[in-house]
Amino acid sequence: MFFIYKLIFIATLFLGTLITMSSYSWLGTWMGLEINLLSFIPLISMKNNSFSSEASIKYFLIQTMASSIFLISIIMLIMKSKMINEMFLFNKIMFMLINSALLLKLGAAPFHFWFPEIIEGLNWMNSLILLTWQKIAPMIILSYTINNSMFIMMIILMSTFIGSIGGLNQISLRKILAYSSINHLGWMLSSFLINEMMWILYFSIYTFMSISIISILNKFNVFLLKQMFLMISKEYLMKFFLMMNLLSLGGLPPFLGFFPKWIIIQYLSMNNFFIIMFMIMMTLITLFFYLRICYSSIMISNNEMLHNKIMNKMNFNKMFINITSFICINGLIIYSMIINFY
Repeated sequence: MFFIYKLIFIATLFLGTLITMSSYSWLGTWMGLEINLLSFIPLISMKNNSFSSEASIKYFLIQTMASSIFLISIIMLIMKSKMINEMFLFNKIMFMLINSALLLKLGAAPFHFWFPEIIEGLNWMNSLILLTWQKIAPMIILSYTINNSMFIMMIILMSTFIGSIGGLNQISLRKILAYSSINHLGWMLSSFLINEMMWILYFSIYTFMSISIISILNKFNVFLLKQMFLMISKEYLMKFFLMMNLLSLGGLPPFLGFFPKWIIIQYLSMNNFFIIMFMIMMTLITLFFYLRICYSSIMISNNEMLHNKIMNKMNFNKMFINITSFICINGLIIYSMIINFY
């Protein structure tokens, strides 16, 4: 019974996003966002877990506030379109409110205050949905309204700055991934300044890397840095894949995570040189705390003997983790080989 109702809410969760993506009107996009919201809340609220219940209430309040701002803004726009006189300043303010509501739904800085706190109360599968699928609908709407304005530039700079600085003093892996997601949001917003296909490429690679990392952490039930340091006493291959995936998520060449950043740097360095330099410096801070985690886990906290390196029997779950991790680690090298071949 539990599985059936969970399957229904997952189906409506996907349906809400698809309604938003395929809608022709503002009210249709708002309706899709609400279906998506009301489907995700039952998934994150679990019995006998006060943290998930608290997270579901916080998520409902924040998303309802963002939806209210979004709905009021689009109603004002519809009412204004019936007037004779066109007001450029009114249009600008309304679209800024719409963008602010969508950025609040995404958890981009400076509207990020709820994101790390809510993700701390979720399990890994719900965290994966919040980090990936829940970003699609607001991002699609943002692609309709975003432009090369000072407001968007400030959001991009603040997201990359807060996403990198906020993860430095964290011991929870969920909060580290949350702040890393805020940093990646800055890059995703900057990809809209190129074209929508660039955002699709960046988001697809980010989703693939998140699935690879979270599948390992979920398999071994790891939530804190100390647990990760002591995890997998016999399965060194899993620990190696997890470390390399974290470096790939940080954007270290020659891993796959560097590929979309490389393209964005190449395009934006011609027009927005100082902004892209600031984003690169902030991403280096993100890469620093991933390097610190990897070094501590592999070198300092590794006290197993060499003769204990025994691998367990392979199953489908391990095979999926190994294949996705291999692609995340070697994806850029494979892509370069294919390009050179053709």
